[in-house]
Amino acid sequence: MYFVYLIISKNNNRFISYVGYTNDIKRRLLLHNTKKGAKFTKGRYWKLIYCKKYEKKNIALKEEYKLKKNFKLRKKIKDKYLKNENFSSITV
Repeated sequence: MYFVYLIISKNNNRFISYVGYTNDIKRRLLLHNTKKGAKFTKGRYWKLIYCKKYEKKNIALKEEYKLKKNFKLRKKIKDKYLKNENFSSITV
């Protein structure tokens, strides 16, 4: 199984997002939060807000690419999450 995911982090009263794919979502989030993930994600606390499962790697990669390029959809997912969650109350 492969996962396409969207994570967010708060930076100067702004929320930034990162999209990726993996075959182990828990391990990947841990890597992002321990400064061993992607270069862009180092030094921040990340919260998983979207994850979708795929059976084939090539399909997951195509869907990851689509989500990375679709900023309207990313914003919609972020806004829906932020409306229902209090991001500032989450502790590491």
